[in-house]
Amino acid sequence: MGFVLTEEQQMLRDSALSFTSEKLPVKAFRQLRARSEAFDANTWKEMAELGFAGVVIPEEFGGSGFGYVGLGQVLEAQGRTLAATPLLSTALIGASAFLIGGSDLQKKAFLPKIASGDYRIALAVDEGAHHDPDNILLSANPTDAGGYELTGEKRYVVDGAEADLILLAARVAGQPGDHNGITLFLVPGDALNLTKTSLKTLDSHPAANLKFDKVIVDRDSMLGPVNGGWPILEAILDRARIGLAAEMLGASDAAFEMTSDYLKTRKQFGQLIGSFQSMQHRAAIMFTELELTRSCVMAALDGIDNHANNLSELASLAKARAAETLHLVSNETVQMHGGIGMTDEHDAGLYMKRARVLEALYGSETFHRDRFARLQGF
Repeated sequence: MGFVLTEEQQMLRDSALSFTSEKLPVKAFRQLRARSEAFDANTWKEMAELGFAGVVIPEEFGGSGFGYVGLGQVLEAQGRTLAATPLLSTALIGASAFLIGGSDLQKKAFLPKIASGDYRIALAVDEGAHHDPDNILLSANPTDAGGYELTGEKRYVVDGAEADLILLAARVAGQPGDHNGITLFLVPGDALNLTKTSLKTLDSHPAANLKFDKVIVDRDSMLGPVNGGWPILEAILDRARIGLAAEMLGASDAAFEMTSDYLKTRKQFGQLIGSFQSMQHRAAIMFTELELTRSCVMAALDGIDNHANNLSELASLAKARAAETLHLVSNETVQMHGGIGMTDEHDAGLYMKRARVLEALYGSETFHRDRFARLQGF
């Protein structure tokens, strides 16, 4: 099956590529890293004004309703320059959460704020060193006033320190590993007894550990029903994985292009190194893997928009393929650049560092290969 962008989607893609190259180049990311800043608030506001924050949000809530194929183009453009923005956590994960599990009141209250760029969301799921959404221990105990008391910790929450709202997966019943008992809560980012610890990450993108020490929320703070959080969480995570795969595709593409250009200009032994057959073979392998990955990512994005009944399989396939390809391309980028690729002054190392984080985020290649097999009945 072929996937061709509509005229509107192509215009969105062109706009995103132009914006990221002009306002969010790798140089801008280096400046953020030097200042130890999570992201540039003014640039994020500009992205929202261009409509990037509301791509999947219906027009009635202030968005454009261009769908996930459209947002995938923006995420891919962002991945090309390693840009640090709340796009994935807010415009995709946050918006998806309310579209999937939000009540009419919650949609009216939060979706316009997301589309305008005034509200930032963070998804807090994992509690261990690796992605394991089944293994939720953080407790939500009923209070006498009808609300819930949240106690526990979440680790490596993307944009967790800067978020205005935390989308939290907690347990009201059962044991870690049980899907029953998982409930989703909306916790203000400045809630009493919530401690945020910003992390110094390998890729210099924002993440934090969150500690909930008897944080009180009311019953209206739930997203979806009590004990009914797992289907909503799984649907949100699948969209997060697909969006992340699109961003990884962008990073892989940019690293490959940078390497291809280097092969065409760098001379060794009086010849362009791109003329050596061994280098040509390695470049051809990267190109082939990129095209395969693009097909998987586009199929997954299209699957969301068309309500595919095998979306979980498409999500795991896209994430696994994107992780494998980004690992390969980031390694080859450093190796083919030789000594200069090992220096911090060159961008090759930045792509490798970002690659290692994205490979693990929301499930590694191994996690998704195993999940895909289980979904296939193996």
